[in-house]
Amino acid sequence: MHDLPLHYRATVRTLLRFAASMTIVGLLTGVLFQESAKKLAKDLDPAIRWAASRGLALVHGHVFTTTVLIPIAMAAALVLARAIGGKELSASPLRWLIRGYLPCVGAALALMLYKAYHVLLMVRGGEHDLELIDGAYFGGVLALRHALYGVVHVGMAVSLGVFVVALFRSLAEAGRTGA
Repeated sequence: MHDLPLHYRATVRTLLRFAASMTIVGLLTGVLFQESAKKLAKDLDPAIRWAASRGLALVHGHVFTTTVLIPIAMAAALVLARAIGGKELSASPLRWLIRGYLPCVGAALALMLYKAYHVLLMVRGGEHDLELIDGAYFGGVLALRHALYGVVHVGMAVSLGVFVVALFRSLAEAGRTGA
């Protein structure tokens, strides 16, 4: 690992630290899901109960997938590509990964958590019309909702895409040069 360039080591360290800290967040979201679901009325229609708690379950799963597994996979891919003779990546695609993907995925999870609690708390407050609950999300401002989700998801996709394309090209170059 000491033969890795400094910008590789910094990126791998950042990705692994992020994944480790998000593992704790993932565990906490699991506790939030369990404890919040217990507070729903026992006589709720099963479909409403499912809709009210599903969002928190999705947050829990998404935390582990997008903020633990993907960063670990990208760190491993970076190191493995280098180990098999992949051309060294410049600092730029690594910055895209760290300064683009990580903040955007954090924002996406915050939006998911907000929506999950929006639904859960409205159901706990007595509202069972799911269309009305959905319509009240972000104060009913649909354009704001779409803009936020769009920016965050495009940011995630573009930043991860820049890194993956650069990594793919580095491997293609290594294949052509016989490395």
